[in-house]
Amino acid sequence: MLNSNILKSEVQEFISKHVGSNIQQLALKGSPFDGVETSDLVEQILCKSKCQHKLPLWFTTKRIYFPKKLNIEQTSSETTALYKSGLISGSSLIDLTGGFGVDSFYFSKTIKAVTHCEINENLSEVVKHNIKVLEAENIESVTADGLEILKHDDTNFDWIYLDPSRRDKNRNKRFFISDCSPDISKHLDLFFKHSKNIMIKLSPMLDIKAALEVLPQTKTVHVIAVKNEVKELLFILEKNTSEEHILKAINLNSNQPLFEFVRSEERECTPNYSEPLGYLYEPNNAILKAGAFKILTKQFDLFKLDQHSHLYTSNKFIDSFPGKAYKIIEQLPNQRKEIKKKLSGQKINVKVRNYSRSVEQIKTSYNISDGGQLFLFCTKALSKKVILKCELID
Repeated sequence: MLNSNILKSEVQEFISKHVGSNIQQLALKGSPFDGVETSDLVEQILCKSKCQHKLPLWFTTKRIYFPKKLNIEQTSSETTALYKSGLISGSSLIDLTGGFGVDSFYFSKTIKAVTHCEINENLSEVVKHNIKVLEAENIESVTADGLEILKHDDTNFDWIYLDPSRRDKNRNKRFFISDCSPDISKHLDLFFKHSKNIMIKLSPMLDIKAALEVLPQTKTVHVIAVKNEVKELLFILEKNTSEEHILKAINLNSNQPLFEFVRSEERECTPNYSEPLGYLYEPNNAILKAGAFKILTKQFDLFKLDQHSHLYTSNKFIDSFPGKAYKIIEQLPNQRKEIKKKLSGQKINVKVRNYSRSVEQIKTSYNISDGGQLFLFCTKALSKKVILKCELID
């Protein structure tokens, strides 16, 4: 049950006032409020602090009740939840593994009726309270195992959504589908009995190719990055689909466009290779995770430096490239003494791709430090080691 004392105005003000404060010092002082344990107060402050950037609506809304820290860590961010909500529409959706309810809340903006399922009684109560505070009247939150609801109900839904738990009983992270709870691959027939459309959020560490082998009904895979950090893999399954998988790579909170391709296009593409030309192109991490290594040369008229370098070059500047673009200032001689003579004492950012030495080894060897708009790419081109001094193009 929720501790209603935490929702009193004076306690809420204390929590807001101490966001970002030293938690250990606060804990030593104890709780100044009757009916509120120090541990509960500290947890509310800590969890609200974690929501400041990840969940700004929850952070700024008054009388929000925060759950355990792990629940905040496991939930989608508002940025990714909003993106997911834009992919669907219809009358009904059931969120089988509702958690803190962030995805359900944003689904409720595009779906007429959302059912939020959460088996943990305490977390479910938190969500029910917050739904009222956020005035999300078209969300019904139920304290139940979503799988059991499907097993004992004949209701059909336009969409089924689930974000299976990727922690074992000891809270260690797990990445394989078979290690998740529930194991999606064992329940696909049950899901498709209740809906034609399934959306599944999976770990960014998951091997996409391996996942597609156990999720053959996949129509689209979305690789979702935020500011170039891959946060989620989103698999959209459609009943009886016979279409080839489409992979979509998106880097949110950037000005980079969505990039999509069909797996056969990547597989059958034969890239052209070249030594470094006037410009260097570095794909964003969503594209690299999606496995678009060769198709970029076709889509943007580029040359690949080397089979395993995943860097691209051309003599013209392409401002629509989904990643970073650099002007190649100089190709340095591959001789340590000459390079150190040219670079020693400078601030220059080092990047290593398909190279035998680490970033730290290179910085130490050439006596350089991070900083500025200059970049040193240590990589291979046409199977030979190359070192490129480049300037980032904003």
